[in-house]
Amino acid sequence: MTLPVLHSAVVFMTPLLFAATGGLFAELSGMLNIALEGLLLVGAFSALVAAHFSGSLLAGVLAAVISSLLLSALVGAVTLKLKANVFITGLAANLFASGITVVLSYRIFATRGVLVFNDLPSLKIFSLGFISQIPVAGDLISGQNFYAYSSWILLFISWVVLYRTPFGFRLRSAGSHGEALVSLGIRPEFYQFCAFLISGLACGIGGSLLTLNLGVFVPNISAGKGWIALVVIFLGNRKPLGLLIAAFIFGLSESFSNYAQGAFDVPADFILAIPSIFTLAGMIGVSVYAKRKNRVRALLRKR
Repeated sequence: MTLPVLHSAVVFMTPLLFAATGGLFAELSGMLNIALEGLLLVGAFSALVAAHFSGSLLAGVLAAVISSLLLSALVGAVTLKLKANVFITGLAANLFASGITVVLSYRIFATRGVLVFNDLPSLKIFSLGFISQIPVAGDLISGQNFYAYSSWILLFISWVVLYRTPFGFRLRSAGSHGEALVSLGIRPEFYQFCAFLISGLACGIGGSLLTLNLGVFVPNISAGKGWIALVVIFLGNRKPLGLLIAAFIFGLSESFSNYAQGAFDVPADFILAIPSIFTLAGMIGVSVYAKRKNRVRALLRKR
């Protein structure tokens, strides 16, 4: 019974990994993107609407990316150009996304509730031949859709961009040594704005998975995944490999909560709260680790 739980963990971790990967760029640039939740939500809604009217999953993904990019560009412009507080701007974007998706749903489909489309093409599942025969690893890697593999590829590309290119070096410097960039005639705001756009790109793809996977849109279907993605960033120590591990841990918690509903005689409310408990525990763990790390650094400096 363990293998289906592990397999489902990869499914649940995928949108988290997309959002966290995009959010990592913003965090390293010195602009924590609180709007990940809203970016996922507008991407999810746009993807389903576009796929429904066009009959194409690709059109759905493109629509999700464009809508998420527009919202992230708005957040970036208001934050960097108008000097608005990044946290308030992000919260406003989340509230805007929650409201606009319901309004558009009512205007287009005359309903504020669940949208179900049974005419959408299904996502193709890839079986990776001999890899699928490998115990445990085969169940994790094989039998996933292109979203899962794309999230791993995107994470690798992000590592290359952040740590092996001048663009990545300057983006990270914008968050840690902005004055040094200014002294070289480089505007940190440009790289911070690019980081917002990258967040929008990644969240748009991740958001499209939430709806195109089942052909269903539910109001606030993102269900806190953008907030969990923020925890993933810090739990993963702001490193691409750390993001992968942290996202899998949260995916495993959600997968286990689904499995536990039928396997254990435990109140359903408690079981459904397992992912939230993991999130809270992760936040506390990161906070404790950061405080201890700062204390150690302070002691070393005194010596």
